[in-house]
Amino acid sequence: MNEYLAVGKIINTHGVKGELKVHPLTSDISRFDYLKLVWMEENGNMVEYFVEKVRYHKQLVLVTLRGIDTMEQAAKLKDCLMKVDRKHARPLDEDEYFIADLMDCEVYENGMLLGRVTDVLQPGGNDVYVTFGERYGEILIPAVSSVIQKIDLKNKKILVSLPEGLVESNDI
Repeated sequence: MNEYLAVGKIINTHGVKGELKVHPLTSDISRFDYLKLVWMEENGNMVEYFVEKVRYHKQLVLVTLRGIDTMEQAAKLKDCLMKVDRKHARPLDEDEYFIADLMDCEVYENGMLLGRVTDVLQPGGNDVYVTFGERYGEILIPAVSSVIQKIDLKNKKILVSLPEGLVESNDI
């Protein structure tokens, strides 16, 4: 499993004093209130930053990091993923999973491999698992209890029961 988990993506700078605009990648945006330390990959190395200030603006989080004091310094972090190490991640509720753990899971219906999870979309009401496989290509699978039957992270497998019409033929 990944040692680091993404909690946000830096999408831009905010102001001239190094504040960062962060798109949250967590189901609980309030988790930013408790961040003390974050990690970002820079030139292939994980670099730690201490969080000095967090505030919210619309659906974004504005974050000030120690040592990032100018707009130019902040701009270098644009498009970076803001991560926490797994041991400091917030505890998950039952039937809740870290996106990083779902990536590359094999998805099966009735014993047939549909593909692997390549992305998880978060459009609103429920997550959507983007799955790609040879037989159907890309399938957008709603992550709801009527569809997702079982998630086995240890074996990287997800069992599903697809709704009628989601793929060309449901006679799997």
